[in-house]
Order: sequence, then structure tokens, then C-alpha cells
Amino acid sequence: MSDSSSPLDAAPVGGKVRSPLRRVLYPIRGRLALAALLSAAGAMLALVPLAGVAHIAQLALSESGSSGAIGWAIAASVASLFTGMTLITAAELLAHQADNHITHHLRVAIGQRLMQVPLGWFSERASSEVKRAMQDDIGTLHSLTAHFFTTLGRAVGAVAVSVAYLFATDWCLALVVLLPFPAFFLFLHRAIKASAAHMGDVVTGMARIDNAVVEFINGMPLVKAFGDHGNAQDRYRAAVDAFADTFTGFTRPLVTAMARANALIAPVTVLGVVLLAGMLFVALGRIEPLQILPFALVTPGLCAPLQLLHYITHDLNNAVAAAQRVQALLDTPVLPAPAAGSLPNGSEIRVERVSHAYVPGTPVLNDVSFNLAPGTTTAIVGPSGAGKSTLARLLLRFFDPDAGRITLGGVDLRQVESRELYRRIGFVLQDVRLIHASVAENIALGQPAATREQIETAARLANIHARILQLPRGYDSVIGEDAQLSGGEQQRLSIARAVLLDPPVLILDEATAAADAESESAIQDALSRFAKGRTLLVIAHRLDTVMNADQILVIDQGALCEQGRHAGLLARQGLYARLWEQGRYQNTMDKALPAC
Repeated sequence: MSDSSSPLDAAPVGGKVRSPLRRVLYPIRGRLALAALLSAAGAMLALVPLAGVAHIAQLALSESGSSGAIGWAIAASVASLFTGMTLITAAELLAHQADNHITHHLRVAIGQRLMQVPLGWFSERASSEVKRAMQDDIGTLHSLTAHFFTTLGRAVGAVAVSVAYLFATDWCLALVVLLPFPAFFLFLHRAIKASAAHMGDVVTGMARIDNAVVEFINGMPLVKAFGDHGNAQDRYRAAVDAFADTFTGFTRPLVTAMARANALIAPVTVLGVVLLAGMLFVALGRIEPLQILPFALVTPGLCAPLQLLHYITHDLNNAVAAAQRVQALLDTPVLPAPAAGSLPNGSEIRVERVSHAYVPGTPVLNDVSFNLAPGTTTAIVGPSGAGKSTLARLLLRFFDPDAGRITLGGVDLRQVESRELYRRIGFVLQDVRLIHASVAENIALGQPAATREQIETAARLANIHARILQLPRGYDSVIGEDAQLSGGEQQRLSIARAVLLDPPVLILDEATAAADAESESAIQDALSRFAKGRTLLVIAHRLDTVMNADQILVIDQGALCEQGRHAGLLARQGLYARLWEQGRYQNTMDKALPAC
């Protein structure tokens, strides 16, 4: 009954594939089984006083009954009650300990897994998706592990001991008084079948509402500005009205069938069946009137456990879906770690016949090769969607190429440990990621041991020091609380982070794309100072910012179609020359616009 194994180790055994729920709960399966057994035993013992009451009544009304026998019956009932309560309490404690173990284990395992996945994996998914699995879905599993199995044990134990007691008392009468319960499951089956027939329509209706809500909210500025009260608003209302009709069709047969099922096993209904059947058996001379008492006490008590068994199946269904998402996160493919990390010799980067596709059969890069000589500046330009950012992310090993290889200092990136790689290659991307921490901690994210003086020096070089001093608590201001920074200011903060790492290679992926004119000038100035003496790769959308690069690579449809310096590429009258003319035309149009 060992629980020391990890969910990551719960792989299929002997070719048998476990369900996601079984895989997730594998480390605590022993504890949960024991908790369920303790709960079942506790529920059985807690019901002994009911049989005790019937037995005491028989002793009191019989001539042979003595006070001593009655006393022993009372003592046994009380002892069983407290023993049962103790077992149930122990089961609940064990289940909660198991829940705490697996919750901690899963969160740590997911965190460790996400530390090993390709960085590109995060850019392909919304943070809400990961948050749902790490928080909401694990919370759903908490309800299962902490409560479901003990509740199941209590319900099954109560039903099992009650049915056994009734059959031991009089099997013939037991068969009659238990008839409402099979009928309950029959109506319940019909209810589930009726609801399942409409479930597809309900899901479709919810999807229509979700789409209509997004369209309605996104279109609100148009409604306010142009008075467009139709279209999105009408589609939203139509989706809501259609879902209301669908939901009515879904609930009508379900509610009717459930009402009949619950009426069948209502305690008063069951008690009525017991009394009628008991009087019939008395009239036939099969039993004495006093023998009806055990059935009247025990049989109505079956109603609550059976209804509880029905309701907890909802928790099980929700937990199965949650376990699938959690297990999918735990099964996320990771970047292969080098068996023995190699240290690059220098900072030269070679891209050798690299190809990559996010979707098989649809290449984003195709047989691309070039070199980045130490201390030089290389610019990558091309139309939108040409594969420029993909190339930058391959250089950062956000993922590995499908074909070819990339080397740093003569060593394949796949043979360089991540820590060593990001000490040598810094990056400033268009999408800035800051954590909920102080400004100083954000700058020192890759260099936690940095002193305040080193942090401030990096901030000065990134042209963000003066802005930080204007914050309420300066460098101790917390991002998202008392540190509200614009897009350009956040970009300069990320540049300060790269400055502090002091890498020999720097990759810039449209670092000024989201900045205003003032911020762009500050960013360009910071980058020009920081880039001195480094190997620099710039992905640019404005060609006038890279015309002085040592080499310019022109990417189109995933292929390297031109390579050279600015003047030579213009003389070729190829794609670069056309892009340059388009850029000059756009700059002319911008200057022709009226000033504010």
C-alpha cells in the first residue's frame, strides 16, 4: 500500500492502459481503499442501535426478558455507535491526509513537468488553460479524494448491513418491502436516458451563447459609436432564447422522471409499504406484529444512502473530466535533456539546414542555413507569417527543429543544458512577461543574487531607471499593484533583465513593435548601447532600423530567399527592395497625416 510513487510513474503496466482518474489517484489508492473500508465498517456499526431497539423491545415484551439482558443490549448498542463514529472519523482523517498528499504531489509534479516542456508550448496556450488544470481541476479532485470514497463507503456499508439484517430477520418480507428500490433505479435510468438524448443540444446551445457573448462584447464599441443595435445584440438574444427552449426540453422529462423516482423511495412511501406488507403477513399468520418493528426502523433508512449514491456520481463524472485535463498536463511532451551537458566554445551560431512545422505537412521553415559570427549584427526581415519569429524561437530552443540542427560555439543546442544556454543567449521578445513581484525582482529574475547596485546599473542602461524612481516605492514597487507600466516601459524592464544577465548573444524579436514613439526611441537607444560587442540577431518589421546590419536575411514562406547587406540587396531589386519601397511609402504617408 505504498503511496510514494509519482503520477508520472503510473504508466501502463503489461500493456494495460489505466484511465486518467486511476493514474492520477494511483499514489493514494491504498489510503482511499482503506478509508472507504473504515467508513463502511463505521456505518455498519453505527446502525447496530436500530437493531438494538427492536431487540430491546422484544425483550421487554417477552416473559423471558430480564433487566440484565436489556442492559447488555443497550451497552452493545452504545458501544457499537461510538465505535462506528470513531471508525468514520478515522476514515475522514485518512481521506483528507491522502487528499493533501495527492494535491501537493500533483501541483509539484505539474510544476516540475512545466519546467521541462518547450518554452514554445506556453505561447500556444492561454494561461487560463494551465490555471484551470493546476487550480480548478485539482480542486475538483479534492472533492473526490477527501469526500467521495468515504461517502461511498458509508452509503454502501449502510445499505449492505441493512439489507443483510432484513433478510436475516425475514427474507420473504424483506423481498416485499425492498420492491420500491429497484423501481427507483428503473425511473432513474429513464431520467438519465431522457436527459442524454438532449445533452448534445444543450452543449451546442451553450457554445452558441459563448460565441454570441464574445461577439456582443467585442462589438460594443460599434454599438455605442454607430448605434448598431441589431446584428450582435440580436444574435445574442436569439442564442439565449434558443437555449432556454432547449433547456426546457432537456429538463422536462428529467424532472418528471426524477420526481417519480424520488417519490418511490421517500421515507414515508417506504414506511407505508412496510406497514401494509407487515399487516398482510400478520393477517396471514406468517409473523407476529412485533416483528414488523425492525423493518419499520431499518427500511426507511435505506432511502438516504441510495439517493446519496446517485448524487455523488456527479462528483465522479466531474472528477473524471478534471483528471483527464490534469493527466494531459502531466503527459505534456518535454524537451529531451542532454545526457551530459556540453559547454559551447565561443558564441558563434550556425543554423544548418533547419526545417520545422507546427502541423505535419505544413512547414513553417524549410531548409534554412546561415551563420551568426561573433560580434556582428544580423537582421531577419520578411512578410508577416514568413517564419521569422519561429526561427528566433528555435534559436532560443523554445522547441527543437524537425530537421537540421543549430549549434552554439560548435555544440548542438540539444546538448546544452537550459541554464547554460540562457546564460549565453539573452532575448527581448515582443510579448513581455513580468511576474507578480517587485520591479527589482523582475529585473533580477535570471540573476537572483544580483545586488541593488547591479540592478540599478542595468536599469540605467535600459533607460528605465528614472521611471522606476517615480513609482511609489521605487524598485520595491510590485508589478500589477503600485507599479503600473506601459507596454514600452515593460519592454525596457525586460531589456534591463537581459542586461543584468550580460549574455554574449542577444536576440531581439520586434522589441519596439508595441511601443509609442517616445518609448521606441528610448528602447532603441538602450539596445544600441547594450548590443555593443555582442552577437546580435534582430527580427524587424521596420527596415530603416536594420539598414546598418552586418548581414540581412530575407525570409519568405519559410525559405531564405536573399542574404547580404542593405545596399547589395537593394541593387538586386528582389523581395527586400520591394519591402524597402513599401516601408518608404508607409513612412511618407505617416508624415503626411495632420499633426495633433
